[in-house]
Amino acid sequence: MARALELPNYIGHLIRRAEQVHTALWAQHVSREITSQKFAILNALSRDPGIDQRTLAHLTSLDRSTVNHMVRRLTDQHYVSQVRDEEDLRRTLLSLTDEGAELLDSLIAPAERINELLLGSLPAGERAVAVDILSRLASLDGESLRDA
Repeated sequence: MARALELPNYIGHLIRRAEQVHTALWAQHVSREITSQKFAILNALSRDPGIDQRTLAHLTSLDRSTVNHMVRRLTDQHYVSQVRDEEDLRRTLLSLTDEGAELLDSLIAPAERINELLLGSLPAGERAVAVDILSRLASLDGESLRDA
């Protein structure tokens, strides 16, 4: 018989399950149309208007092809504007439109509520520790782990 993992003790399984919980809560309380990844793009463009897609991908921890696809959809929906960089015509600079800013404003409070719901499921003394642990895991570089 093949050896099997105890999934409740397997971090990858737990991270995937936590993401499923977050996605379900997001769809229920925030938006079915604007995913948390699109929200991250809108939020990053609000904080840093006029950035290019490479920078946006880095800030949101999304791969460039995913960002390209999402930016195209958000542009088609008139939430994001694209203009050529006058100093480097190879670059396209991205910003929120007025409609995008209004959309983001409408999503912030429910997104904060999801954060509160998830963190509220933990004892108060463990919330900062949980955020710290997840932040450290999220900042790991896959390439550096391959050599471990």
